[in-house]
Amino acid sequence: MFEFVRKHNKIMMFLMFLLIIPAFVLVGVDGYQRMNDAGAAVAKVASYSITQGEWDAAHKSEVDRLRATRPDLDVKLLDSPQARYVTLERLVRERVIAEAMNSSLLAISDKRLAAELQQIPAIAAMKKPDGTIDKERYVQLAASQGLTPEGLEARIRQDLSRRQVEAGLGASAFAPQAVADMGLNAFFERRDVQVARFTLAEFASQIKIGDADIEEFFKANSALFQTAETVDLQYLVFDVEAVKKTVTVNDADVRTYYEQNNARLQSKEERRASHILINAPKDMPAAEREKAKAAAQDLLQKVKAKPDTFVQLATKFSQDSGSAAKGGDLDFFARGAMVKPFEDAAFSLKKGDISDLVESDFGFHIIRLTDIKTPSVPSFESVREKLVTELKAQQAQRKFAELAEQFTNGVYEQADSLQPVAERLKLDIQIASNVQRKAAPGAKGVLSNAKLLAAVFSADAIEKKHNTEAIETGPSQLVAARVTKHEAARTRALDEVRGEVKARLLQSRSQEAAKKEGQSKLKTWQAQADEGKLSAAMVLSRDQAPALNPRLMEAIMHADTAKLPAWVGLDVGGEGYAIARINKVLPRNPAPAGATEQERGQVVRWLAGAESDAYYEVIKARFKVQIKVPRPSDNSTAVGATE
Repeated sequence: MFEFVRKHNKIMMFLMFLLIIPAFVLVGVDGYQRMNDAGAAVAKVASYSITQGEWDAAHKSEVDRLRATRPDLDVKLLDSPQARYVTLERLVRERVIAEAMNSSLLAISDKRLAAELQQIPAIAAMKKPDGTIDKERYVQLAASQGLTPEGLEARIRQDLSRRQVEAGLGASAFAPQAVADMGLNAFFERRDVQVARFTLAEFASQIKIGDADIEEFFKANSALFQTAETVDLQYLVFDVEAVKKTVTVNDADVRTYYEQNNARLQSKEERRASHILINAPKDMPAAEREKAKAAAQDLLQKVKAKPDTFVQLATKFSQDSGSAAKGGDLDFFARGAMVKPFEDAAFSLKKGDISDLVESDFGFHIIRLTDIKTPSVPSFESVREKLVTELKAQQAQRKFAELAEQFTNGVYEQADSLQPVAERLKLDIQIASNVQRKAAPGAKGVLSNAKLLAAVFSADAIEKKHNTEAIETGPSQLVAARVTKHEAARTRALDEVRGEVKARLLQSRSQEAAKKEGQSKLKTWQAQADEGKLSAAMVLSRDQAPALNPRLMEAIMHADTAKLPAWVGLDVGGEGYAIARINKVLPRNPAPAGATEQERGQVVRWLAGAESDAYYEVIKARFKVQIKVPRPSDNSTAVGATE
């Protein structure tokens, strides 16, 4: 099928045109999107069904948004069942609130909608000189999101209505000072605690593991010992740097460029001046400012009478601590370095001149111009290399734009080899081995690009060894790859992983032994504690916690302390098992100065969030919400504390 499409792409394009255009005419972009999204319902709110397609699109939109706002974020972290389920829950919540708004007849006026649209930077940038919006660009923006302008406006109206409801709930939240302080005191209370730990190392030496144990564990957990699916690749990187290697510039072009850029290359005029400053900030009372001006005027008369005394007078009377010790010298400066009144005066003087009184936001200045550096144009030879680099970069950028289409078409049309494109565009074919479907955390370079990896592991690339399409992996950077070898994932033979199996089994059994011993001791110590096993007492609080397992810390702070001492036992995974005895409950430390009001405000925000969640649960029941996808299990969930 793919071969037919490749060989007859013009015929297929014509057929697609005949089929697709009428469909858009009949149902519009929004309607076509809804048809495309038709599928199994993953959730239902009242009579509205959220489809798998809608869920996928929402999650992709969320990932794209995060990539735009957080370029440093590893978006692969979002490619998990848990992250996708969070997106589904958000979709359901938005739909529930939309239903509530409709039933309450909440509406957003055209005026409010227009004001909101003006706040969106992408739309605000479309303003024409007469203040109206460029309709063509507006339609393109909506289409980029799979919507018509009407559909985009409907989405924004819905978002505004939802925010209106949530803002109303937040504004109504209120916590009396006494209630806020009670909650804060409870949250930040301190606890006097002793801890005993049962580590895996204590039990590892007691555990015997035989060959039969290893074989049984291997069979039950074979998925843990699979090799990753890998491919060996050839790939081409087409970017500005690659194009730059093919660009040559001749001396005539460089010299012309030099002459065209004389104004930019020449140095700026600089002036050296000294000054006497009498401080008079602009917010100084008028009477005091007049006194400062009179003092400055008196100094000006002395300087004008005896110019040679300028340095001595500046050293003695100038109130600019930075320059007074140097006789008022400010060294050389260019335009833009000084406040404008000072700059205008300095650049209007001739060498040796003394200005009249100059007033600025700092006070009153008397300026003497001591030297002038006139602008100079560097010689051609001194800047030749710099200009060659600039010219190559400019020509490479233009050439990249011209050749990008050749690269894209070439890797597609000659799909069984990268060599023709490499020769045509003078690119080096690069090689990579053992590339996996997902890049390692922190990996960099083009082979860490998720979109490229998805293309590499597609059926067309693996089964038919066709080139991938040209993938944009960065600004002005295209990459195409070709699989030369594919290794499917497989379970390794027991002999290959015997040591790893034994280590995992030893850890698992050590963890079980630590937990069993810890739970046994917990029951015994609740009657009579073994003080020798417990650590020295330490005081813990949520705002001042020592280096303690976070789950253990939360278990301690959540423990019921109605009867002391209180006991907590917790399986802390790879750290073994921990027991904590809570001896005392102590009041919180006094809040830092100025933090009390901020903390009380936080309590109000917590209450607003709780009220919003409670409201959501009520209307969620009213509209009979059904989420038809099971919540993903979280294997990292902690074992709960026991008392």
